[in-house]
Amino acid sequence: MSATAKYKRILLKLSGEALMGDDSFGINRATIERIVGEVAQVSALGLEIAVVIGGGNIFRGVAPGAAGMDRATADYIGMLATIMNALALQDAMRRAGLNARVQSALNIEQVVEPYIRNKAIRYLEEGKIVIFAAGTGNPFFTTDTAAALRGTEIGAEMVLKATKVDGIYTADPKLQPDAKRYDKLSFDEAMIKNLKVMDATAFALCRDQKLPITVFSILKAGAMKRVVTGEKEGTLVYVSA
Repeated sequence: MSATAKYKRILLKLSGEALMGDDSFGINRATIERIVGEVAQVSALGLEIAVVIGGGNIFRGVAPGAAGMDRATADYIGMLATIMNALALQDAMRRAGLNARVQSALNIEQVVEPYIRNKAIRYLEEGKIVIFAAGTGNPFFTTDTAAALRGTEIGAEMVLKATKVDGIYTADPKLQPDAKRYDKLSFDEAMIKNLKVMDATAFALCRDQKLPITVFSILKAGAMKRVVTGEKEGTLVYVSA
């Protein structure tokens, strides 16, 4: 029996670092193609998919020269990096036969179209994947916050936070091999245990808007599909009644 999605619309939060593969910075072609393959599996289920992407893989190469730079300026450089990643992701999706659109919170209309909520929702309803770039368009806010904000705005039923770790653990599993992974926990439990799921602003927004988060490994083949079909995968953070 073929798998069916539990959700109609999701938002995938991809870090820029996820695109590096084993490289020290930049975009690894094999890695981005593999990630697109994971997204394609989910898209084939008829799910509406939006993506918020970070820029750490590009900013990492700039970081030494940014030492001592004004924070707002550094953040704008980071936003531009997310636009580069979004364009690369869109192109990889095109090559894989997926129809994707990039919308940017910063206006660079010769390159990408501006973020317009109703237009983004229409694209999703038409089966297109929408990639949100440039974070919120404001300095001092992370792309985690952009994911929480855009997810709320478009009516996503779940934020999928793609990481290099297969969920949330009691401690860093790299430092403590005996750390235990949570299958699920409430927002309140995560706060009490001081677990770093997302930055505080993003986490509070998801909690207040009752938008659940699933943390999973983008490196694990088929993990994203298992999350959206309701199989046991990653860690679910939910709002308790």
